[in-house]
Amino acid sequence: MLNDKCILVTGGTGSFGQAFVRTVLSRYPNVRRLVIYSRDELKQFEMAQQFPPSQYPQLRFFIGDVRDAPRLSRAMEGVDYVIHAAALTQVPAAEYNPFECIKTNVLGAQNLIEACLDNKVQRVVALSTDKAAAPVNLYGATKLCSDKLFVAANNIVGQRPLRFSVVRYGNVMGSRGSVVPFFMDRRTSGVLPITDPNMTRFNISLQEGVDMVLWSLENAWGGEILVPKIPSYRITDVAAAVAPNAVQAVVGIRPGEKVHEEMITVSDSPNTVDLGIYYAILPSGGSYTLGDYCAKMGASQVPAGFAYDSGSNVDFLSVPQLQDMISTHAAHAH
Repeated sequence: MLNDKCILVTGGTGSFGQAFVRTVLSRYPNVRRLVIYSRDELKQFEMAQQFPPSQYPQLRFFIGDVRDAPRLSRAMEGVDYVIHAAALTQVPAAEYNPFECIKTNVLGAQNLIEACLDNKVQRVVALSTDKAAAPVNLYGATKLCSDKLFVAANNIVGQRPLRFSVVRYGNVMGSRGSVVPFFMDRRTSGVLPITDPNMTRFNISLQEGVDMVLWSLENAWGGEILVPKIPSYRITDVAAAVAPNAVQAVVGIRPGEKVHEEMITVSDSPNTVDLGIYYAILPSGGSYTLGDYCAKMGASQVPAGFAYDSGSNVDFLSVPQLQDMISTHAAHAH
């Protein structure tokens, strides 16, 4: 699928970008060009050490910000597929610097859409987050805006063979800024801060996130928001898995935080279908009907009133399962 194609990844030096690049290089050795578009020269330099150009001549490192529309358009020349992973994602930083978050996550998304329309791009997959479903913080609100922009972009492609789709998933096990590394750093102190003892989160591995994006590149019709079927965990169980003997100190919920994360709200259910491995929230008033999509994809509509959140999820990770995952990720990280 990706052999002889040119792919650009925004935010390509992040946790997802690196895992995506590693997967593409191993599965599609004949990919024509793989462009890492990001704004941090140091991270690009460090990534180039892991993927030396002598060994991976198809890799390109392109310094640029998604806020910079002309630069983005220049980077898109000759690109077939775009993965949009660039974002400001830290909830507290977004609450404190709201317009900076809007400039990257909303205006940056629109710049990317226009650059794709102006060049001959064929597929775009944008990364979303569970925080975009019924958002309670600014980061989630900007990602909801971004999702809406990508879904609606399909209305203006005209005769171009271009499709925009979105993948929305939960916390990535062990990624930068996630709770596991934070607890690992704190465990020697003997006290782990817990915001709320009832708190739950969805869990996905980086590889599952990458596989979902690749699935979307190949199968998405355009306009759908894909949601994976993944397990949840209790925050108290993660603490117990990292440091069984540590004291769990309840410190209170932080601004803009939910006790349970949502990925599909009850309001989304009339437009949501079950694809077997994933759910898809279909665009209302798009170029195809829910019936067409179900018939072609072998999907079925979810029951009325369906919702998908980390608290009422049927699948929960146990403490031993979490310990296995944490040790696996710790081994990969070093």
